[in-house]
Amino acid sequence: MSYVARGRLRSPPNDRGPARSLDDVGRSDGVTGQVAGATRRADCDPDQCPCQEGVCTLSRYARSSATAAGTGRPTLGETERAVARRLEGIPIDMDAMAAVAGVHRAASAVRNHLERTVLAPHDLTWTAWTVLWVVWVWGDIETRHVAEEAGISKPTLTGVLRTLESRGLLRRRTHPDDARRVLVHLTPRGARVMGQVLPRFNAEEVRITESLSDDETQVLARSLRSMVVDLEHLDH
Repeated sequence: MSYVARGRLRSPPNDRGPARSLDDVGRSDGVTGQVAGATRRADCDPDQCPCQEGVCTLSRYARSSATAAGTGRPTLGETERAVARRLEGIPIDMDAMAAVAGVHRAASAVRNHLERTVLAPHDLTWTAWTVLWVVWVWGDIETRHVAEEAGISKPTLTGVLRTLESRGLLRRRTHPDDARRVLVHLTPRGARVMGQVLPRFNAEEVRITESLSDDETQVLARSLRSMVVDLEHLDH
């Protein structure tokens, strides 16, 4: 269900009375009192928190993290509920926020997972892998174009190239038409590494998307591509 009303934006319906104004943002829900800078909260559990004389001394995040099942951080559901409480009554497009936040969260989770399970055994960071991928796809390519395609700054690229070159995975050379420009290409060793890592990388991509049907996977890919194309038009 969309929470976008014609001509205006609104947040999800609720049964807590009228929507709060923006002036109310920052005031915590569930607060029943305050002592010496700490808040007494309706959802405080003295058995889970180091309360002092009935006053909870932990933040909501710390309490959620303390009860997380071995992860040391709030679950996705707990985070979503915290966001919903904070945004209640604020006139925003909840669907758009959920979509963009979901993209960001999914991208971070996927990156961390692939870096840990596939790239780390080959002593590669996500950025180094991205640079290798760009050079592998395009062949002989200028360093400035590698930075653009990888989405990193030129100083960051310089450090990554230095590391990869020291490992014999790629090589830089001066552009034949302009000594100020630098070209980069994979070495045979770099090509072998790509041949080793890419199948494992893709196998993990299959695992990540296995809960989706083929149609859902294709719809997701098309939707994300549409967002990227729209952003390219906005930025240019």
